[in-house]
Amino acid sequence: MINQLIFLYFAAVIIVSAVLMVTRRNPIHSVMFMLLLFFHIAGVFVLLNAEFLAAVQLIVYAGAILILYLFVVMLLSVDRETQAVRANRFWPWLVGFGFVIAAEIALLVLRGTFPADRGQAVKNAGAGVRELGVELYTKYLVPFEIASVILLVGLVGAVMLAKKRTTE
Repeated sequence: MINQLIFLYFAAVIIVSAVLMVTRRNPIHSVMFMLLLFFHIAGVFVLLNAEFLAAVQLIVYAGAILILYLFVVMLLSVDRETQAVRANRFWPWLVGFGFVIAAEIALLVLRGTFPADRGQAVKNAGAGVRELGVELYTKYLVPFEIASVILLVGLVGAVMLAKKRTTE
């Protein structure tokens, strides 16, 4: 019973912070709501006894990617972005797609398409992490490094776009 209440709290905060993240005019406020979202997603992982995923969520997403977003947002002109006219004509489409996704999730929950034996998945969780690490750093090392180079190129591109031009 207490786990369900904690999950409902996490779910409510995740939904509210996701909506606030998308609807804020100030990009820095959006990034802060994204941080709140990432922390509560990690809390859901802890409730599911997936502590490794919770740690990865905090280290990779809240630690690295969110800081990258914040760095790029701070490099760009925030004043110009907060005064720009928003595309309000797309809100009905976004709300419609949100309802479609919520209906699909509700349908999956009502159909009960969850694994029957959850205990077996928890027992094998430690072996999966080791196998994932071996696969990631042996077989998929090149795509892993290419992803890091793409992130670096994106960061350099943001710096180049935000750089002020000086006249001599």
